[in-house]
Amino acid sequence: MEMVLEIHNLCKNYNDFSLQNINMSLEKGTLTGFIGPNGAGKTTTIKSILNIIKPDNGKIMVLNMDSITNELEIKSKLGIVLDDGHFYEDLTLKNMKDLIAPMYPTWNDTVYQSNLKKFELPENKKIKDLSRGMRMKYALVLALSHGAELFILDEPTSGLDPLVRSELIEILKELVLDHNKTILMSTHITSDLDKIADFLYFIYNGKIILQGQKDEIKERHSIIKGDNAALPSDYDSYFIGINKSAYGFEGLTDNKGALKRVLPDKTVYEVPSIEDIMLYYTRRNNNEFKHS
Repeated sequence: MEMVLEIHNLCKNYNDFSLQNINMSLEKGTLTGFIGPNGAGKTTTIKSILNIIKPDNGKIMVLNMDSITNELEIKSKLGIVLDDGHFYEDLTLKNMKDLIAPMYPTWNDTVYQSNLKKFELPENKKIKDLSRGMRMKYALVLALSHGAELFILDEPTSGLDPLVRSELIEILKELVLDHNKTILMSTHITSDLDKIADFLYFIYNGKIILQGQKDEIKERHSIIKGDNAALPSDYDSYFIGINKSAYGFEGLTDNKGALKRVLPDKTVYEVPSIEDIMLYYTRRNNNEFKHS
């Protein structure tokens, strides 16, 4: 397998936050979801990859090149789609393209025009008059036009209506499946990752606490629902987290086999969503952090 991005023992210390020994790897032709609550370290990690901030320790390899010594060559092969766009608001799409294209020796205007038409983007419209969804599409058009191999997306579907979100998800799926591009997607909208992610990295308080193939992670965990009276006395040891009410319990476990041996047959087992997994792990780690 070919690795497009490799992060080894990445550390960054601030007065009130530390990124601690982050290790990540992205296979070519895959989409990796990067999830975690606000302040967990997603932005610090992404800014380290882009050399916007300098880590205290660690090594980052992008397309088999050192991220620091080969920064310019690497950035010519990155497609960066940030949540705020970073465009000049008063320029038209054409003006913006004319400004950006000369920076890339690999720029292909035929590809640019083709995707502009495909995504139905009006070239003479000003950036400030574009909807959020159109801005995201335009950023992807620019990245595709200079032959980007690795796409780094920060909250690309945030603030979009469901129809536009669905359209953008299909575009990302096509990039991976039909064009063999690699995507690192940081997002709070985990339902999007349920549809398209191959791998997941879950970061909390500066540490990766869960990682792996998305389907394997979901298969390994289970949402369990049942009668409170059926719970064993040491039930906490079986669950990542559990909620009890007068109507029964609901919890997340990564030890389904053991629970099946101690709970009655009428207990309900469901495949969790990524959001379920993230919420239960966040609550558990919040409690551990408060009592440490």
